Amino acid sequence: MACCVLQITGLIFGGVGMMGTLAATAMPQWRVSAYVDGNIVVFETIWEGLWMDCISQLGIRLQCKFYDSVLALPPPLEAFRALMCIAVGLSVASFLMAIVGVKYTQRSKEGPQGVSIFILAAGVAFLLTGTLVLIPVSWTGGSIVRDFYDPEVPVPLKRELGAALYVGWGSAALLLAAGAMYCHF
Repeated sequence: MACCVLQITGLIFGGVGMMGTLAATAMPQWRVSAYVDGNIVVFETIWEGLWMDCISQLGIRLQCKFYDSVLALPPPLEAFRALMCIAVGLSVASFLMAIVGVKYTQRSKEGPQGVSIFILAAGVAFLLTGTLVLIPVSWTGGSIVRDFYDPEVPVPLKRELGAALYVGWGSAALLLAAGAMYCHF
C-alpha cells in the first residue's frame, strides 16, 4: 500500500513540476526592474523573460514585445531557451512514462511483484528534467544577484529576481522529488 501512495505522490509532484516548468518557460518575469537608491520612479515596471520584454505602466497598461531576432540574443539567453524547451518536452514525456508505469505495475497481496521499467525510466527522466530546469534558473538568479551588488552596473539597469525564477526553483524541487521517489523502487 505504501508503494502505491509513493507512486501516486510522485505522479502528483511530477505533474505539478511539469506545469511549473511550462509556466516558468512562458512567463516574462525572469528579471524585474529594481527600485534602489534614489530611483523612486515607479511609473514603469520592466520585465525581462526568455521570449519577450514587457513594460507595465502604473499597473494599468501592459505592453509586451517579443525579441526581434534569435540571432541578436546573447548566447546565454539562447542556451537558457533551449534548456527550458528541452525540459518542457522531457517533463511531458516523463509524466506520461510515470502514468504508464503506475498503471502497469503488478501488485499482489504481499506488495508490488514487478515494478514496471517505465517507473524507473520516469524517475531518471524526472531527475534529468529537474536538473535541466535548475541550471538556467539558478544561473539567471546568480547573475541578477551579482549585477545587483556590482557598483559598476548603473542603477537603472539593476534587476531583481522575478516570479518565474521562484516558479522554476519550485518546479525543479518537485521534479527532483518525483524522480527520487520513482528511483527508490
